[in-house]
Amino acid sequence: SNMVLTDKESKDFWPLYDGYQKDLEQLNRHLGGIINEYAEAYNKGSVPDAIAKDLINESLKTEGAEVKMRREYAEKLTAVLPAHKVARFLQMESKIRAAIKFDLAANIPLMD
Repeated sequence: SNMVLTDKESKDFWPLYDGYQKDLEQLNRHLGGIINEYAEAYNKGSVPDAIAKDLINESLKTEGAEVKMRREYAEKLTAVLPAHKVARFLQMESKIRAAIKFDLAANIPLMD
């Protein structure tokens, strides 16, 4: 409802949104795997540098993939929606992702 789409815009938007959510779900699964790997290492004591380096690389790779995905979907959406509605969509998604990341940060202990 926050998107305020016309019937034509809605017809074009929702299939793209579904694709975006599917791609985002894959990124979320990968991120979940990174978090689980960290939790396993953390629960054993001090996280070894080799594991820490792997976690750093995977985390940055996932963040980069998320930015790339948003850029690709912004281009697709700009082809079917006015730019201000694409910006609104990206703002809403950014707020949702920020809330999720805040929750994760609040519940994941710092590395020893």
